[in-house]
Amino acid sequence: MADNAKYVTITDANFQKEVVESDVPVLVDFWAEWCGPCRVIAPTIEQLAKEFEGRAKVAKVDVDSNPQISMNYGVRSIPTLLYFKDGQVVDQLVGAAPKAVLAEKLENLSGQIV
Repeated sequence: MADNAKYVTITDANFQKEVVESDVPVLVDFWAEWCGPCRVIAPTIEQLAKEFEGRAKVAKVDVDSNPQISMNYGVRSIPTLLYFKDGQVVDQLVGAAPKAVLAEKLENLSGQIV
């Protein structure tokens, strides 16, 4: 994790613990260094991580370094954003989306009573 970043860096090794077993909703950003749209939404992802700290988790998966997770969830295009609740994918977005759209989905999940 970068200095002062609030998002979690996900790897094939920690995915189960950080995402599937999380007790809060998780937004997972599947991205790659070479992906232009991924770089465009990166600041938004970091803002969401700070804004939802304590209520939801925001995580990033480098698809080049962690191909197993991408294959397991059928990620074919990036950026792909998967929303997890109780270890299950409950929503997804493919491509860059406005912050308001991303935040609303995360707000809905984090506000739901489990």
